[in-house]
Amino acid sequence: MNFRTGYLAIVGRPNVGKSTLNNRLVGAKVSITSKKAQTTRHRIHGILTTEDCQFIFVDTPGFQMQHRNALNRMMNRSVTQTLSDVDVVLFVIEAGRWGSGEDEIVTVLPDNRPVLLVINKVDRMQDKGQLLPFMQKMAETYPFAAIVPISAEKGQGVDELLKVAAGHLPEAPPVFDADDITDRSERFLAAEMLREKLFRNLGEELPYGIAVEIEKFEQEGNLRRIHAAVIVDKQAHKGIVIGKDGERLKRISTDARKDMEQLFGGRVWLETWVKVKSGWADDERVLKSLGYE
Repeated sequence: MNFRTGYLAIVGRPNVGKSTLNNRLVGAKVSITSKKAQTTRHRIHGILTTEDCQFIFVDTPGFQMQHRNALNRMMNRSVTQTLSDVDVVLFVIEAGRWGSGEDEIVTVLPDNRPVLLVINKVDRMQDKGQLLPFMQKMAETYPFAAIVPISAEKGQGVDELLKVAAGHLPEAPPVFDADDITDRSERFLAAEMLREKLFRNLGEELPYGIAVEIEKFEQEGNLRRIHAAVIVDKQAHKGIVIGKDGERLKRISTDARKDMEQLFGGRVWLETWVKVKSGWADDERVLKSLGYE
């Protein structure tokens, strides 16, 4: 049997729907999502195995043009390294939008890998008649191997994207087991679930200076005991995360625990607290201790 296996990088500027697409392709929540830029900070592998293909999707951080601290330099380095390691690139943009962010990403696209332009959020286009002219314009921008319009949120066009992408994968045996959906550990996924809830609940009050560190992860049968520290940059941020009488942190923890239990398929006991580490986002030693590459 001619089985195909390959790595596919999902790249694009922040907030174009890369993580939503990764989750849609895999059929499970392996990448966290929010409306904030910089939600995805790590390379996250989502795995989909069909009868004749194994797709290993690499959800990358959004390419950063601002906030040039050590964290953002690491994230941009992660994107460029990923592009050199994969078999196919899925370059995600929003329908009808092409700006300086896309222009910058084009400069780092590999010229020896097929690049598929994935036009996301087509369901939000008010004038659907503009889609075809936009696709034609994009075809003149870069020698894309294919252009596929989709809605990652609605699932529209995703099957076609898989069909097109499969044709560019090399013939090779599978790397992962058929029922694997990610190569990331439960410890990592727990940290990401909590970070998502922090981003979603804090709004614009704490834009970037926040991270999560799992200090202890123990499993007793079907019960997971997780001790997690929320890392903030300033003492003033501590109260914002905790909230009045601790209610905000309690709500965040409850929401994260429910997502963990659904993904892990078992009960979770989650304890969270807040720690101040000034300048953590610009300290490579601290970043590496938090799992950043």
